[in-house]
Amino acid sequence: MKIQERTGAGAGRSASPAQPSVGDRLPAPPRERKPALAALAVLLILVGALGVTMLVLQVGNRVEVVKVTKEIQAGESVGDNVTSVMVAADDSINYVTWEQLNTLKSLKAKTTIYPDTVVMGQMFAKKASLPAGKASVGLALKEGQYPSDIKAGDIVSAYRVSTSGAPSNSTDDSTGSGGTSSSGGAIVDDARVNNVAEDDDATVSTGNLSLTVIVDEADAAALASAAAANQVAIVHVPGN
Repeated sequence: MKIQERTGAGAGRSASPAQPSVGDRLPAPPRERKPALAALAVLLILVGALGVTMLVLQVGNRVEVVKVTKEIQAGESVGDNVTSVMVAADDSINYVTWEQLNTLKSLKAKTTIYPDTVVMGQMFAKKASLPAGKASVGLALKEGQYPSDIKAGDIVSAYRVSTSGAPSNSTDDSTGSGGTSSSGGAIVDDARVNNVAEDDDATVSTGNLSLTVIVDEADAAALASAAAANQVAIVHVPGN
């Protein structure tokens, strides 16, 4: 009897569901591949790498060229008013390289060149070309008739003086074509020094100076006449 009761009690219980074994799991569905996106990603990587390469090459391919630091008037040389800057090399641009500076100093500006301009070969010529209405006058000055620090590019005034160097008080007034009396006063108020050359030889310093100034055509005759009589003294214009 006891055996039957135990058997009957066990028969009433529900059996637990059998767990599938590991080897019986269903396989995962394969991932969907997108070859177009993969190709696009590769292309973007290549384009980026090419851009970086070109940038590096461009930065490395630079040349040292001449830039002016002070205004250069037509007919003037750059002198020492220059500095060097690095720019990207470009065969279509006629840069003046830093190695060509000595040659550049022997040339004259065709037109006004403003500060911070990177100069190009076509801006210069072997001979000075004067702006319209201007004339070039040569002066031979003795020591005491010019400032000791005079240089190309300076703005100066030219005064009539006696042979002793003192202002002339002669009653024989000389007038320029503009009609202004130049006896004892300024012949030219704002001449620009174009070129300066000392007349010293290798052994003896005479203190003499030859220079060329650019003046208005109306003042050229009076200045040339006074220069021929050795009656010209040059002074710096205040502020220049």
